[in-house]
Amino acid sequence: MVSPVSDQTTAPEPTAGYGPIVLFERVMNDAVKAFETIGVLILIVGGVLAMVGCVIELARGGAHSRVFDEIRARLGRAILLGLEILVVADIIRTIVVSPTLSSALSLGLIVVVRIALSFAIDVEVDGVAPWRKAATASSSDPTSGI
Repeated sequence: MVSPVSDQTTAPEPTAGYGPIVLFERVMNDAVKAFETIGVLILIVGGVLAMVGCVIELARGGAHSRVFDEIRARLGRAILLGLEILVVADIIRTIVVSPTLSSALSLGLIVVVRIALSFAIDVEVDGVAPWRKAATASSSDPTSGI
């Protein structure tokens, strides 16, 4: 580029906002948005599918208590999967996009709440605590005593 004051060539000015760090941050922000969108879609689609399944089963004459248990299980699974995906978005945001003490503490709180929700939903869906699943499955298996 020729300077208007002299005939000397000057170095081109760096393009603001297009450095490798800024590009990486944009990609990571887009990844976070994608995971958040997928997580919310899983919650919505899972909830709708659970409701539709419930209506179909009731229309077929299914027992109300069994249909209720089934919809709770389906909703619980959708919520668990959606929360897992949303936690991935939070982890990416905390580690890559904005690694601050505040965001790390927020992530810690989110993970603790997610663990508590996962535990509660898992017990609701399966009807037994996670550490007792193996004992329950083996005691109900007629071939386990052979």
